[in-house]
Amino acid sequence: MRRLTTAASATSVLALLVLLAAPVSAQNLGGSEQGKKMKNPVASSPESIKAGQALFQKNCRFCHNADAKGNGPMAPEGTHPSNLTDDKWDRGSTDGEIFLVIQNGAGPKFDMKGQKSKMSDTDIWNVVNYLRSIQAK
Repeated sequence: MRRLTTAASATSVLALLVLLAAPVSAQNLGGSEQGKKMKNPVASSPESIKAGQALFQKNCRFCHNADAKGNGPMAPEGTHPSNLTDDKWDRGSTDGEIFLVIQNGAGPKFDMKGQKSKMSDTDIWNVVNYLRSIQAK
C-alpha cells in the first residue's frame, strides 16, 4: 500500500511540474490556428486607434519603445522586443494572432508577459488597431 501511495504522489508531482513548465497560454513562433480564426470585433476608427495608442504608451512602450520599434529602455536584459512597425510578424500576422500575443504573452521563454490582467479584450483590440495603423505597408 505504501508503494502505491508513493507512486501516486510521484506521478502527481511530475504532472504538476509538466504543467508548470509548459507555456500553455503563450503564443509561440509561427502564430496559432485559434488566432487565425478570430475576427477583430472593434472597427478600426480614429477613436479606436487613439485609445490603442494611449494603451500602448501606458503598457507597452517600456519594452517596445514609444515608437514601437522594439528598442525600449526597460526591456529585460537579454531580450529583443519585436519591432511592431515592420511587416514581419514572427508570432502570426492576423489581428487575432496579434490579439492573443498581447493577451497571453509570447513564449516559449520569457519574451513578453500577457496583458490580460491589465487590459480588457476591447482595450487589446484597440491596441491591435493602433499597431495596424503604424505598421509598414
